Amino acid sequence: MLTALTGVFGDRGDAVSVAGRAASYEDLLGAAGAVAADLAEWGPVPAFAVTATATLETVAAVVGGLLAGVPCVPVPPDAGPVERSHILRDSGARLLEVDFARRAPAPGAVASVADDPALILYTSGTTGVPKGVVLSRAAIVADLDALAGAWQWGPQDLLVHGLPLFHVHGLVLGVLGALRTGSRLLHTGRPTPEAYAQAARAGGSLFFGVPTVWSRIAAVPEAATALSGARLLVSGSAALPTPAFRDLERLTGHRVVERYGMTETLITISGRAGGQVAPGTVGTALDGIATRVVAEAGAEIGELQVKGPTLFSGYLGRPDATAAAYTGDGWFRTGDIAALDGEGVHRIVGRASTDMIKSGGYRIGAGEVENALLDHPRVREAAVVGVPDTDLGERIVAFVVADGVSGGELTDFVAARLSVHKRPREVRFIEAVPRNAMGKPQKRLLLEGEERHRT
Repeated sequence: MLTALTGVFGDRGDAVSVAGRAASYEDLLGAAGAVAADLAEWGPVPAFAVTATATLETVAAVVGGLLAGVPCVPVPPDAGPVERSHILRDSGARLLEVDFARRAPAPGAVASVADDPALILYTSGTTGVPKGVVLSRAAIVADLDALAGAWQWGPQDLLVHGLPLFHVHGLVLGVLGALRTGSRLLHTGRPTPEAYAQAARAGGSLFFGVPTVWSRIAAVPEAATALSGARLLVSGSAALPTPAFRDLERLTGHRVVERYGMTETLITISGRAGGQVAPGTVGTALDGIATRVVAEAGAEIGELQVKGPTLFSGYLGRPDATAAAYTGDGWFRTGDIAALDGEGVHRIVGRASTDMIKSGGYRIGAGEVENALLDHPRVREAAVVGVPDTDLGERIVAFVVADGVSGGELTDFVAARLSVHKRPREVRFIEAVPRNAMGKPQKRLLLEGEERHRT
């Protein structure tokens, strides 16, 4: 499954570096072999779990699971006792402690097929308890190979990121992607502007980040300019605000490539290295992926649906939920609202559950209003939602982090840039937009905490 297992790294001593600890390919394979040997001693198990800290131990655990043919369940290190218990109980996984200092040859070749599960990742559980998303070896390989082509990603690269190792972005792309392509990996630990700048000076060529990371880098000009020698900057897991895109282009000379995906689909859409990249867009479908936008008559935006070899095998133990995730003709329903232009370029508006606002007979994407607000020089963060309204059906409410500007001024600012019906009917000033570990706004928390707002 992993090209690196044929020895692409050779004897390089810095094949993988995580939070300041470097390991050669030989070190990694030896530690992974010890994990595989432990799993073999356990006998048949449905899965094993690892507390997925940003460490070499986590990398060894995931590679060891691949060698042993046992799916790995990465558990977020900050998971509370209820979430942790649910993940272990639901998956049937036994928790494995990894000692990277141990070395062992990998057990004999494990009979496996492409459709065998490699990872079980748990969703955030915004509706009900988290569900286990089963990702096969074939899906991961298809996705990484498609991304390698789109980003011209290969052994010549030094991949840099500081993302969590229990999500698709940090683990599948950021660890398995490096091993698959043979590129070196430098995980910075905390993804600070200073850490990214230091990695750039050390030869980093390919950088991954979420919008929070990129916005913070853009706010530190000396760190951003250090990235001017990189080959490609990639953003994902949430929409990159247009102001951050523009600031990074000015400071680094790079137009940040955005890509789109979900735990259930892996990455399905992306901008291309050397291609046309525009702010607010996530590019075109990857090779082998088909997409469609299903919109109501006359509407420009609708639900994004996808097909292709990168899709998950199903929700663990939940055939009904798996079936409900697909349309009758076999397309996966992402639940995201998108627009698609004549060139096949996608623009993600937001989630259907929170970001499709139906107000006064219009269908309005929250993301468009948020980008307009973020263009105001005094606005640092913005999250837009629709709340029930007896007259309009839903009214547009903007939660904003800003100083020295009134709600009325921001409403007028948006109305001057977008259609008047897209202006916020209400602006609420807050201290910060709540976000998850990947920087995605948690809008349900805003609605639950309405008593904290001031108008």
